[in-house]
Amino acid sequence: MVKCPRGISQVKLVLRLLGAIWVSSLVIIAGFALVQIYAERDQILTDLERRAWLTGEVLKEAVEPAIQRGPPARVERIIKKFGSPRRGIAIYDQFAGLVVATPDVAPRLPPSLPMISKALTTGEAQKGIETLAGQKTYLYAVPLQGEGPPLGALVIFLDASHIEINPSDLLQQNTVRLLILASVVSLLTLLVVKWSITHPMTRMAEWARQVRAGKATPPPVSGRFFGSLASEFSELAKSLDDAKAAAEREALLRLEGEALWTEERLKQFVRSQLNDTPLFVVSNREPLIHQWRGNKIEASAPASGLVTAIEPIMRACGGLWIAQGSGDADQETVNAHDKVGVPPEQPAYTLRRVWLTKEEEDGYYYGFANEGIWPLCHIAHTRPVFRASDWAAYQRVNEKFAEALLEEMRDTERPYVLIQDYHFALLPRLIKETRPDARIALFWHIPWPNPEAFGICPWQQEILLGMLGADLIGFHIQFHCNNFLETVERAIEARVDRERFGVVRGRHTTYVKPLPISVAPEGDPGDLGISREELLRELGGSVALLGVGVDRIDYTKGILERFRAIERFFERYPEYRQRLVFVELAAPSRSHIKRYQDLDEEADRVVEEINWKLQTKRWKPIVYLRGQHSHKEIRPYYRHADFCMVTSIHDGMNLVAKEYVSAVEEDRGVLILSRFTGAARELVDALQVNPYHIDEMAEAMRLAVEMPPDERALRMRRMKQIVRERNIYRWAGLLLEELTRVSVDRAGVAEV
Repeated sequence: MVKCPRGISQVKLVLRLLGAIWVSSLVIIAGFALVQIYAERDQILTDLERRAWLTGEVLKEAVEPAIQRGPPARVERIIKKFGSPRRGIAIYDQFAGLVVATPDVAPRLPPSLPMISKALTTGEAQKGIETLAGQKTYLYAVPLQGEGPPLGALVIFLDASHIEINPSDLLQQNTVRLLILASVVSLLTLLVVKWSITHPMTRMAEWARQVRAGKATPPPVSGRFFGSLASEFSELAKSLDDAKAAAEREALLRLEGEALWTEERLKQFVRSQLNDTPLFVVSNREPLIHQWRGNKIEASAPASGLVTAIEPIMRACGGLWIAQGSGDADQETVNAHDKVGVPPEQPAYTLRRVWLTKEEEDGYYYGFANEGIWPLCHIAHTRPVFRASDWAAYQRVNEKFAEALLEEMRDTERPYVLIQDYHFALLPRLIKETRPDARIALFWHIPWPNPEAFGICPWQQEILLGMLGADLIGFHIQFHCNNFLETVERAIEARVDRERFGVVRGRHTTYVKPLPISVAPEGDPGDLGISREELLRELGGSVALLGVGVDRIDYTKGILERFRAIERFFERYPEYRQRLVFVELAAPSRSHIKRYQDLDEEADRVVEEINWKLQTKRWKPIVYLRGQHSHKEIRPYYRHADFCMVTSIHDGMNLVAKEYVSAVEEDRGVLILSRFTGAARELVDALQVNPYHIDEMAEAMRLAVEMPPDERALRMRRMKQIVRERNIYRWAGLLLEELTRVSVDRAGVAEV
């Protein structure tokens, strides 16, 4: 009973399609028949004209002398010689009277023919079709010239009865063609409809029923015809599943009395708090890079903790993200206003790219930001380098971003601006001077050192004054907030309000808050691409345990110390050789800077040295995967790793630790975490280590692989709970809540 209406609908569709094919075939055949009639008629007429002209020209040369010199009998012999049953010939005198004619045409000739009189009068040949004795006849009359007026006229008569073509006869001839054509086309159409439309739609309908029943299966069709439709249905089904899951989570939270931040909750919060005012985000790193791969342009997300954190917020809230265009195909993918929708397949927000010259990038990014501010703030025992030329480039680039941001905010009243990281310390003040009504938050993703360390910077006052243009400055932890307030107190004229954690300069107050950043909640694991067994098999036939590290190749990440700790572990506990392998996924970074080049080369050398010392024919202790890795590629390692080592020398937060906790199987993983990361303040159930202490890290590896399953599961459950509750949506909500509490008048005076 359910399938019958669908079957009837399909039959109706096929009948309509076949009817359309038959009608269109009939119209086409009829049209071509009419065209053929006119074409054949014109061809026959042209042939008659050509034949009559040739005969007339030949006879004219023979008849003219005969008429002038001889008797009519001679002329009669000439025309009889050239005459035939289908070609009559007649000679008329100068008065249009018949002189002589061939026997087959003579009985049919009328007393006079207007065409002959016209030929004698004008002296030019005349042609046309006349009906003689009920028969269509083509006439060609040519005057016979003498020394004076025309002597008479030579007339050629050709049978033209076949010039009239009967359309019904022609249609009848084409009926067989029509039947054959329509039958073949109908058969092919039925086959195409069945295999390309009906069958795929039936499969898609069945797939839709399975999805509706909660069975997550891949779409049954692909390719150009239905592939895009199936993809859209898949996205729709995924959106519905996400919405259903979000609703279920919200319902569960209401039952449990919790307040978990979700993407939907953040959307609702932004909608209620910002009142449709767009959100403006500024960062150096763009969330989407377009690069040439051969003859094609590919889009990819960069390896960046900042992008990992901010991108889910922009997907949830929308708005405009301003960043440097760094991909070699970025300019080919933007519109006339240097903008592109992100993500490309279903844009949720707009990316505005700012273009920097090589000199600007070298001075601002590689120079002042990453050879000066980066090592200064991390206290990584790498001497900061400060050059006046780099500082000048840093100022110019901040001004260039300020111009772009002010242009985009031109038509927005009281805009909300989120400025990201140490690349734009001057930007808050530049914006505030022009738009005092803007509510500006600056989030500093890296540590803030003690006042003595920051005092090394020759332009510390300019940096501090630039930052204090913001209404809100966020750091990961309270310790960094305290360092910043103490630095301000010592370096510039300002009043530090310790009670409210603010800096007062004139009538403007900048609030300084700890806002530990996080990651988006891990979604449905879905297809991980490879099982744990397959992954371990690829890493070595006897491998049973897996450790993982995910880092940019940076001297703050403690990569070399980690490798030495792995070497020490296998020296102390040789029973784990060939049983455990450590995979390091390392992303090259800032390769223009010599310190990073040296570190890259040293990491290769240390891995080769350790592997050469310990490896066997089918096993090596460290698998060093150097390159840019997508989250999809990293995820199986997170999911299946028995432990993850995050051993940064110094880090503001380090989101790898939270990504691992979010992705790993609940009863499997152990996190080995440097106590000098911001994440160590929250993830207290990790095995916290001193990254300078090689033996301590080696011992932590042993504890990780030998930890009782109950203790391991309990620790991971508690850390997962923290990461789940303190996710990126909560971070964005708290930051925006703090910012919206700041009341900014048009003079730039901020109050809470």
